[in-house]
Amino acid sequence: MTHDGTARVTLPTDTEILITREFDAPRSLVFRAWTEPELIRRWWSGRRGVVTSAEVDLRVGGAWRYAMRAHSGAEVAFHGEFREVVPGERIVSTEVFEGAPDGEALNTITFGDLGERSVLELLMRLGSREERDMVLATGMEDGMQEGMDLLEQVAVTLDGSVSA
Repeated sequence: MTHDGTARVTLPTDTEILITREFDAPRSLVFRAWTEPELIRRWWSGRRGVVTSAEVDLRVGGAWRYAMRAHSGAEVAFHGEFREVVPGERIVSTEVFEGAPDGEALNTITFGDLGERSVLELLMRLGSREERDMVLATGMEDGMQEGMDLLEQVAVTLDGSVSA
C-alpha cells in the first residue's frame, strides 16, 4: 500500500466496513493519539466542529464517549464499551451513535507496525446490510478522512513519552 494521506474504505461483507490508513508516525504514537482524551479532542471531530467531550476508560468493560458540537450547531455523540484492549496493538469496542441508539456496531481497531510508520485498520461490524448502508449514506467517509488527517498530525507531534 502506498501512503497517499487518505484512508481506503472497503466492504468485506454485507455487514462490514473496513477502513485502512497508513500514518507517518510509529504505531505507539498513533495508539496514544487514538486513546488519550486530550489528544482525541484535537482530531476526532475532523474539521466539522469542536469536541465537547472525550471520555475514555481504556480497559475491558470500560466505557468511552465522544461528543462534538458541529459548526451547524448540532450535537453529535457516540459511546461504547471496550471488549478487548491490547495496548499499542488492538482494541475491540462497541459503538453506538446516540442519535440512533438502537443500532450498535462492533469495531476492531488494529495498529500495525511499519517501523517509523504504521497502519491502522478499523473493521466495523454492523447488524445488517441496511445498517451498513445507512452508515455509508451519512457522509461519514468525508468526516473520517478529515479526522484521520488530523490524527496523523497529532501523532507526528508526539515525542513518544508517556503522558502525565
